[in-house]
Amino acid sequence: MAENETLECITEHERILQEIESTDTACVGPTLRSVYDDQPNAHKRFMEKLDARIRNHDREIEKMCNFHHQGFVDAITELLKVRTDAEKLMGQVTDTNRRLQDAGKEVTAQTEEVIRCRIQQRNMATTVEKLQLCIPVLEMYSKLKEQLESKRYYAALKTMEHLENIYIPRVSQYRFCQIMAENLPRLREEIKEISMSDLKDFLESIRKHSDKIGETAMRQAQQHRTFNSAVQKQSSLGDTKPLYSLNGRTPTQHNGLALEEGGEEEEEGDEEVRGRSARDPQVLTAQDLVDFSPVYRCLHIYTVLGDRETFENYYRKQRKKQARLVLQPQANMHETVEGYRRYFNQIVGFFVVEDHILHATQGLVTRAFTDELWNMALSKIIAVLRTHSSYCNDPDLVLELKNLIVIFADTLQGYGFQVNRLFDLLFEIRDQYNETLLKKWAVVFREIFEQDNYSPIPVDTEEEYKYVLSRFPFHDPEIEKQQFPKKLPMSQSVPQIYTQVKEFIYASLKFSESLHRSSTEIDDMLRKSTNLLLTRTLSSCLQNLIKKPHIGLTELVQIIINTTHLEQACKYLEDFITNITNVSPETVHTTRLYGLSTFKDARHAAEGEIYTKLNQKIDEFIQLADYEWGMPESDGRASGYLMDLINFLRSTFQVFTHLPSNNNDHAAMSGKVAQTACMSACKHLSTSLMQMLLDTELKQISMGAIQQFNLDVIQCELFASSEPVPGFQGDTLQLAFIDLRQLLDLFMVWDWSTYLADYGQPTSKYLRVNPATALALLEKMKDTSKKNNIFSQFRKNDRDKQKLIETVVKQLRSLVNGMSQHS
Repeated sequence: MAENETLECITEHERILQEIESTDTACVGPTLRSVYDDQPNAHKRFMEKLDARIRNHDREIEKMCNFHHQGFVDAITELLKVRTDAEKLMGQVTDTNRRLQDAGKEVTAQTEEVIRCRIQQRNMATTVEKLQLCIPVLEMYSKLKEQLESKRYYAALKTMEHLENIYIPRVSQYRFCQIMAENLPRLREEIKEISMSDLKDFLESIRKHSDKIGETAMRQAQQHRTFNSAVQKQSSLGDTKPLYSLNGRTPTQHNGLALEEGGEEEEEGDEEVRGRSARDPQVLTAQDLVDFSPVYRCLHIYTVLGDRETFENYYRKQRKKQARLVLQPQANMHETVEGYRRYFNQIVGFFVVEDHILHATQGLVTRAFTDELWNMALSKIIAVLRTHSSYCNDPDLVLELKNLIVIFADTLQGYGFQVNRLFDLLFEIRDQYNETLLKKWAVVFREIFEQDNYSPIPVDTEEEYKYVLSRFPFHDPEIEKQQFPKKLPMSQSVPQIYTQVKEFIYASLKFSESLHRSSTEIDDMLRKSTNLLLTRTLSSCLQNLIKKPHIGLTELVQIIINTTHLEQACKYLEDFITNITNVSPETVHTTRLYGLSTFKDARHAAEGEIYTKLNQKIDEFIQLADYEWGMPESDGRASGYLMDLINFLRSTFQVFTHLPSNNNDHAAMSGKVAQTACMSACKHLSTSLMQMLLDTELKQISMGAIQQFNLDVIQCELFASSEPVPGFQGDTLQLAFIDLRQLLDLFMVWDWSTYLADYGQPTSKYLRVNPATALALLEKMKDTSKKNNIFSQFRKNDRDKQKLIETVVKQLRSLVNGMSQHS
């Protein structure tokens, strides 16, 4: 085992030596460490092995040195021989170098100068080259500054674009270019702010100029419509082209400027339009009144900056706000036509500008946007006009408002806006206009009636007669045959009323003009409004007139005459409307005038008022009656109050002879009125006298009072039989007093036996005497006082007479009770 360990140790030491020989000196540390890590005494054995290896190498080195020693000696000998030649050569080289250095000093100096010049030349060339790259950048930047100073912002933006994309990248390594590049975004923001400021100034400017723009547009629209109307009257050939435009186009042709890529081209086009407008004074454009260049510039700038949508939204939002401001009317707008005109001018100016922007730009506003604005505005306009027009009571102002609305609608219709709702509104305003006309004419009619003298119109000359006939269609052959001076049956209010009705028709027609309606519709509107005038206004005025206290019987009779002639004139009013509208009255849907019923109603009211006033007058006379009911015998003559009453009735009924009777119908009518009035008066007189006898306040009546009362009734009967009004058959008028007559005869004759025997018989002499009436009067005549015994004369002849009276009273009471039970 010891031998084996020795062999292994020797083998290990051999390996370590080989590693030491083949390994770098810096890396032998681990190998040597393994020597000390082995078995004890290994270090000693290794050192022995190492010494043996060193001795072995020394022997090999010595052997090799001995082998090469002769060659080394020979080489040294040769070097010693060359040494002398080398020193000689070194001297020659040194001398040559000295002489060469001396000779090259001047060349070296010149060469260095040439090098320095060439470096300068190269630097100069490089500088020129770099400057040539920088100069365009500086020139462009200078140009940018000039454009900004001259407010050519769109061109400035183009210059910035060129600087950024072309010029600055070429020289981006220089600091001044970096400063420029950093400055450009700020300049862009400044341009945006400046252009937006210009836009705000523009919006403020057009808000102030909208009134002038709208005024010009509406004036030109009116001139255009007037011109076309004149042309249509002269010739029906072809359509006339309109001569006006506020945006460089006619209402049917658009010549507005379209936006191109370049803002300068737009401005040039704008200038071209201005020049064309200046050469043609008949054509006014919106550019003549407003400078639109701020809009174009701002639009281009925001488009170039890629922020067009922001600009469009801002512009539309601001215009909507302005639209709402424009649509707000002044509180007192309805007081004058100028208030309405300013309101319309501002609205027209607003939409003319929007229409120009619509056609002069590409999408800044769209048709949908303008239609939305217009629909919003139209609703507001209609609401405003409906409200403010309702405050207006002046038909002239309403008519002027209508004309303004028509021109307003025609103007905007020429720019493509829908205006049908405005014409619908005009129909509402037309009804209001008619109402204001009716109120105005009510005042006119009242003034005419108040100023009328209610007397026939006197005409002294042919000229006066023709003048009246020129104002009123009156034809009477009998009056025409009369010599001057003569009188026409109607009063002066008749031709005045007729003339005013025609004036009303003219006034109503004025509103129907320019409403784009057919002749049939206009005819229908005229007839309906005229019917309202006759059936409502004139009828009301007549009814009020008839009811006025100061209108007496004479005036009422004249009113009946007047209404008769006005009724006859209605057919001439029909013809008057027909001549205006050229619509035949035989047309199926033609409205007829209701004047006939109006004047008939007024005439009937006047007749009723005549009957009422007659009865009131009779009552006034009756109140003057002063009977002495206890008188022993009559005065032998009729009472004074009754004679005055009869004289009044006679003179009154003579007035009825003036009622129109120039034909059979009118004669029958006038006779009927007179007869009815006379019969009504006689019946009322008879009833009043009967009530006087039967008055409950009257307690007793003497036979003398009955006789006096009989004398008064006889005068009434004489009046009735004298035919105060012609046309009564036989004693028809006298029958009004038959009740009184039979009652008085019964008491005067004291024919109670006949009355009681024949009571209820159709042939009874006292058929009209009611038992209650007879009993009431008999009660008043009974003997109630010994001091005043009205039956004393009877008792002298027949003392049983009193008993007979009591019997008559009992029988009358039984008759009255029987009638009440039977009823």
